[in-house]
Amino acid sequence: MNQFQNKELVELAAGVRLLALDVDGVLTDGRLYFDQEGNELKAFYTRDGLGLKALQKFGITLAIITGRKSRIVSDRAAQLGITHVYQGRDDKLNALAELVSESGIAEQQICYAGDDWIDLPVLTRVGFSVAPADAALIVREKVHWVTEATGGNGAVRELCELILHAQGYDKQLEQTILS
Repeated sequence: MNQFQNKELVELAAGVRLLALDVDGVLTDGRLYFDQEGNELKAFYTRDGLGLKALQKFGITLAIITGRKSRIVSDRAAQLGITHVYQGRDDKLNALAELVSESGIAEQQICYAGDDWIDLPVLTRVGFSVAPADAALIVREKVHWVTEATGGNGAVRELCELILHAQGYDKQLEQTILS
């Protein structure tokens, strides 16, 4: 059964008003790259970005909550129009509380995608929790859904497509693209 046929999953995705994402291991493959000068590099999957832009088109708010701090993340968030960016946050639950306060969107209407132990407090608190296929075992055991794709390799796009489908926007998106 694919995710679109899972009624419980579709119901959870239908209630999402805000999608918050971890970066390393979710938006990226979780590996850290450094050049000879010590500059950090990250690779982002372009289809994830297009999926996120589609969610924004239909009114879904986006956020990033990450334990690391990087200019690359700030730049990618700006490219995608993500204004709720919480970096260098080891206490992700505190960041979630700030996000709820700033956005006015309740925890039960938030979907969070994370991949490691540090994400568990948020994953167990939001209305819809998701992990990529290569997330830590304990994380995969605690979330509502585990994507087929791994982090940085389409997991976010898979999630975007589920939310779009659950909220009935996939057909609108298709008509917009084909017209």
